[in-house]
Amino acid sequence: MRAVFLLIAVVFIQCTQHSQTPPAVIGLQSFATGFSSPVEIAHCSDSRLFIVEQDGLIKILNANGTTNPTPFLNLSSLTNASGEQGLLGLAFHPNYASNGYFYVNYTRVSDGATVIARYSVSSGNPNVANPTGTILLTIPQPYANHNGGTLKFGPDGFLYIGMGDGGSGGDPGNRAQNINELLGKMLRIDVNSGSPYGIPSGNPYMGVAGADEIWAIGLRNPWKFSFDRQNGDLWIADVGQNQYEEINRAGSTQAGLNYGWRCYEANTAYNTSGCPPQSSMKTPLAVTTHSSGACSITGGYVYRGAAYPNFQGKYFFSDYCLAKIGMVDSAGNVSFSQTFSGNSFVTFGEDMNGEMYVASINNGVIYKLIDSSLGVVKSAKKKIKIYPNPAKSEFFIQTDDEGVFATGITLFDSTGKKLLSEKTENEPINSVNIGNISSGWYVLEIKNNLGQIYREKLMVTNNF
Repeated sequence: MRAVFLLIAVVFIQCTQHSQTPPAVIGLQSFATGFSSPVEIAHCSDSRLFIVEQDGLIKILNANGTTNPTPFLNLSSLTNASGEQGLLGLAFHPNYASNGYFYVNYTRVSDGATVIARYSVSSGNPNVANPTGTILLTIPQPYANHNGGTLKFGPDGFLYIGMGDGGSGGDPGNRAQNINELLGKMLRIDVNSGSPYGIPSGNPYMGVAGADEIWAIGLRNPWKFSFDRQNGDLWIADVGQNQYEEINRAGSTQAGLNYGWRCYEANTAYNTSGCPPQSSMKTPLAVTTHSSGACSITGGYVYRGAAYPNFQGKYFFSDYCLAKIGMVDSAGNVSFSQTFSGNSFVTFGEDMNGEMYVASINNGVIYKLIDSSLGVVKSAKKKIKIYPNPAKSEFFIQTDDEGVFATGITLFDSTGKKLLSEKTENEPINSVNIGNISSGWYVLEIKNNLGQIYREKLMVTNNF
């Protein structure tokens, strides 16, 4: 028969009238190891994760934490891992399931120029790509640093490319403010038209002075950016110069924004010679200072998964020097996790369900972000008791002695996928059948008749 076990023999879900769900505690769970300088995590709308290694390999990480022995793609002959150079970005076409196209961003081994190229998956093997690609765009780089690296498809179906200011320090060529330069910009191109690409209508410099590909200007090194999968907002984490790291948020239709660099580092004047007024520039949503130990921001994603409700709507980021995970709310308030010593975090990733991962470049570990407050039981007067029925494939939910009972039960698997849901208007749910649930860890959500919602870890095992 099948039995239900929780983190402790009998789990009590806190249901006091005046208490709230405990605040999120950002934690990390080791998901996979053995990677060499991972710099990007992507998915193609299935259960696999694709791990980009800086030296030119793309590897497939399966949902069970195993890595395929054969790389998905090997571009090591075209690029090399050196400082901020190498294979830096990967994006799957929105119609990848039908056309098999994906796009990479790498620095060319011969001269360090940025190359944006299209590749395709093998028609006979979904775990291997065709080795020959088509170059769409080449951008010369005057220095070896500040190459950007990320490329993403936006909610509009166009490909966005983050470009650093060309490197050195202080943007000596004033490239980020120069509308005729592609460096220091956010670019937007249409990979579904033109040869080798088209320019989307709405690009701010299309048909007027300035480079047609530009979507936004004034960026120092937008190493990581992402789109909120719920509302399409564009989040850009821009690496700072001497004092500040910044997080920017913009609506998906806000074209032609100026993020301020080299005129301003965050909100502080840096080199304002020849600059427009600061009031015309986009100000950061949040700023971290180097006095906190920060040195190079790693942008992540807005959490839209199902497993951790306290993460919902929060933007996650890190910093190469801090070994902490930061969390930003919609008002720009920043909080940090504990220190995860021994890690240098350089990239985040989402899986198909919106659950989030982070990679450490120095030790090659892929972690899954978790809310460690789940499973923490605090003392309370009113409690709902959950325990297994040893004779049936179900568990009981017992009404407490002061009339608090469950009116909604939802069970999620470890990826956040909803497996079952039962609700009543205002009648107690006394048991839930789990006969079709496989053994493993789950997240149980309970709504009680007071309108409170709580989540707890749940383990289902076969009991012979």
